[in-house]
Amino acid sequence: MRVGARWSRCAPCWKPFRCREQAPVKERIRHWWLARQPRTDQLTLTQRKVYILPTKAGWMLAITLLVLLVAAINYQLNLGYLLTFLLAGSAVVGMHVCHGTLRGLSLSLSPPEPVFSGQTATLNITLSSQRKAPRYGIGLSVLDSRHWVWCDVPGQGSSRVQLACPTPQRGLHALPALTAETRFPLGTFRVWTIWRPAAPLLVYPQAEINPPPLPAGMAHDTGSATAPSTGSDEFDGVRPYRRGDPLKQVLWKKAAQTGQWVSRDSQQAQHSELWLDLTQTGCSERVPGLSRLCAWVLEAQDLALDYGLRLPGVEIAPARGAGHQRRCLEALALC
Repeated sequence: MRVGARWSRCAPCWKPFRCREQAPVKERIRHWWLARQPRTDQLTLTQRKVYILPTKAGWMLAITLLVLLVAAINYQLNLGYLLTFLLAGSAVVGMHVCHGTLRGLSLSLSPPEPVFSGQTATLNITLSSQRKAPRYGIGLSVLDSRHWVWCDVPGQGSSRVQLACPTPQRGLHALPALTAETRFPLGTFRVWTIWRPAAPLLVYPQAEINPPPLPAGMAHDTGSATAPSTGSDEFDGVRPYRRGDPLKQVLWKKAAQTGQWVSRDSQQAQHSELWLDLTQTGCSERVPGLSRLCAWVLEAQDLALDYGLRLPGVEIAPARGAGHQRRCLEALALC
């Protein structure tokens, strides 16, 4: 939580609240309790990690049973006693079945893929069960979110669900707390647990819509030699193989003769070197500048250009390919 800020965001659950001095006592206690929960990507629900309370329907059932019991005592109705204790026994059995639906369940989270700011991250969660009986009506959600994903877990099997998670601003963030609950079979009891995943979520800057053209490159000499192409009067340049070059540009015959991988370079030996710099964006503020750089990185990748990135304290040499794009986007996210 940022000191001195009027509004901040709760790290365990991403819920906005006022600073510690102005936050309600309930919010402070809740934040303290969530912060004490260990972070883990593999969670097995034991009896100590599963909580149970009656639902509104459960309280209504309890009141109804109390009224039936008073009426049966007042009028000395044997059938009234039978109905009251039959319903009460069913509620007790339902309580044990509901609690056992979550107890012993294993939850596993796969590392989330990076997303752009403003997009929704997808969390892949696997629910595994070792017991023979299936588990029904299990819901998962981000804590304090009303969007639930429901599933059934087969006996001695697993079920995989995808949970949508809203993303904050760019950067490396811890995932919010998740919750799993069930009300099976009668809906009179709510059994739930709180889970704090340990995997971080990397959020790239939001790419600018309709950015200006790419900046002009600087001329430099690649030092590539020229050789006549086989079966053609044209001359194609050759250069050492670079990571990310398409396989169709590799000269396999020359690689077999010399033992060194070389790629065809149809460009001139003297060409432009593209560098993307924060000072070239023309933005006075940092966030719009990073957003424009993000759009330029995506555009340069789509055009299959060799491009480099310069940021304060970070310089990535010109290259191309999906790996190079990921490194540039990570640098923009952590800048």
